[in-house]
Amino acid sequence: MQIKQLKNWIQITSISVSFILLLALWTIFTNDGQIPSFIFPTPQDVWQKFIILAKNGTILTHIWATLSEVLLGLLIGMFAATILGYLIAKNPSLESFLSPLIVISQAIPTVAIAPLLIIWFGSGLISKIIICALIVFFPILTNTIVGIRSVPSDLFDLMESLKANAWQKFKLLEFPGALPIYLGGVKVGATFSVIGAVVGEFVGANKGLGFLVNVGKGSFDTSMVFVAVFLLIAMALSLYGIVTLIEKTLLQWKNAQ
Repeated sequence: MQIKQLKNWIQITSISVSFILLLALWTIFTNDGQIPSFIFPTPQDVWQKFIILAKNGTILTHIWATLSEVLLGLLIGMFAATILGYLIAKNPSLESFLSPLIVISQAIPTVAIAPLLIIWFGSGLISKIIICALIVFFPILTNTIVGIRSVPSDLFDLMESLKANAWQKFKLLEFPGALPIYLGGVKVGATFSVIGAVVGEFVGANKGLGFLVNVGKGSFDTSMVFVAVFLLIAMALSLYGIVTLIEKTLLQWKNAQ
């Protein structure tokens, strides 16, 4: 336990030191007066812009818009990928039929079909949710298939000898056995979902952090762009951290081995 706590302390310390060094270099680089603030703002400029946007309520509106798209898209994409991934893992003939279609769908960049989705479903919430779901679908699908198939076959033989039914096999064997790999896919999907929301907002939106980036770009307000980008990073890191916390909670049995 002490070794684990020491590793966590070292990790937190290294992250804090890296952040402080980055902030110091940024301040030195931008405070010499050589670079106009509309090209590369100082940390103070970015912080002041954040305070202004926070006080007038603008930032909360855009954060909520993006977060809604991200969470709904992640949940829908995760649900669809998990169900289909389990069916494919248990049915090789279904995999033979669907694999080419899935690979073809992933060969098309989401940013290329985002304008079509905006045209078909409008520039509101639905199109952004679909874009997020499409982006998170493949990594979670792949990890679901790999996770289910990673369960040792001799354990299935043991469950058969104990007369376990399909639900018992899933609950007691497949679900816990596939969980480590599956949650790895959810981590990737959680971070990708933020990218999906931004792609949709870039193409067509009237609110959201991606929309805020577009507004800042159009008005050469780089401080606003920096604020939106940092908030997107914080959102992605928060989602990743939440999934990591869930992973540690659900996999305590594995860590105790």
